[in-house]
Amino acid sequence: MTEKEKMLNGEWHDANFDENLLKERQRAELLCYNFNMSKPGSTEQLSALKTLLGVDLPKGLTILAPAYFDYGTQTHFSEGVFVNHGCYFMDGGTIYIGRNVFIGPFCGFYTAGHPINFTDRNKGLERALPIHIGDNCWFGANVSVLQGVTIGNGCVIAAGSVVTEDLPENCLAAGVPADVKKYINQ
Repeated sequence: MTEKEKMLNGEWHDANFDENLLKERQRAELLCYNFNMSKPGSTEQLSALKTLLGVDLPKGLTILAPAYFDYGTQTHFSEGVFVNHGCYFMDGGTIYIGRNVFIGPFCGFYTAGHPINFTDRNKGLERALPIHIGDNCWFGANVSVLQGVTIGNGCVIAAGSVVTEDLPENCLAAGVPADVKKYINQ
């Protein structure tokens, strides 16, 4: 099994030294550079984003530069998503973002984790678990979402929160770690 296959299966893999994964991340870094340095809304910028994500861009998708992706092809946006400046998608594991999601500036979605044992960590081991974001969510500025988290439809995540566990639908969550403060009536 290749290191990429292990990565996609959520298994421990060599993320730091595997040549194929390094090449994929270097490709994404160059495409991020092209996207971030292009004139906003230009053909060049949209082309770099389309190549980075590896798909046709969904209707109504807006991503403001700068934006950063480890791979790009592992992040899936739905229609009507807005991503503000300075967001980072650590997409070794798949990141699914539902329809009409608003993502504030400087948010991060981190699918990767490393062993807490430094001997294994120094070997370059990593495990990436998917992140699932439901429809109609809003993330305030500087929110961090950690590996393996599912956030239900209609959630609002307060600025500066760190989401470490799943959140149910239609809740307002805040804090470090984020927890449900109240439910939102629809």
